[in-house]
Amino acid sequence: MSELLVDFITSLDGYASGEGWPGFWGLEGPEYLAWLGEQPEVTYLMGANTYRLMSGFAAGTLPDGQDELRAEEEASVDGLTQAPKVVFSASLAEPLAWANCTLVRDDAVAAVREMKASGSGILSTIGSLSLCRSLLRAGLVDRFRVVMFPVITGATGQERIYDGYPDVALEMIEHRTFDGRIQLVEYAPRVLEHPPLGAPA
Repeated sequence: MSELLVDFITSLDGYASGEGWPGFWGLEGPEYLAWLGEQPEVTYLMGANTYRLMSGFAAGTLPDGQDELRAEEEASVDGLTQAPKVVFSASLAEPLAWANCTLVRDDAVAAVREMKASGSGILSTIGSLSLCRSLLRAGLVDRFRVVMFPVITGATGQERIYDGYPDVALEMIEHRTFDGRIQLVEYAPRVLEHPPLGAPA
């Protein structure tokens, strides 16, 4: 049976990106980059918007305001290009241009449930906030990992991650600090039907 990991990279205030900021907010360090390079092989899951963004980077499209991808960003995109990827979308057309991608038009929750039951290894989301939210609500997420970068992007932050989420209890299973400033926390999540003090009135 496969294990499903929801994996987010965020600012301290819970944004997935910020207008005018480079990838990793420009704050990645050698320990963090080394850890990224040591990650086990996974199959990445994503929706159409994340596919369009990441496949664009792979094809040479640059983020707004950047003249070129930094070496760290380029290595990250190259690694994603080589990895197997499953894209859930009813709007994208086959064949997908980005290498090693499989398009799935079926309901994502049902498809991931089947992938977990029949597969092995690790399934990991990348971006795709609504997909992650749906998989969590369905109780399919085994591990919920957040790497928080030491920046608050209150003025420029984009893609608030946790809006629309259910209440979730989190049991910590790992934590680590990279380069004296980047914090990883990993949890086993449990979706709550109501807050601990009882159902709402």
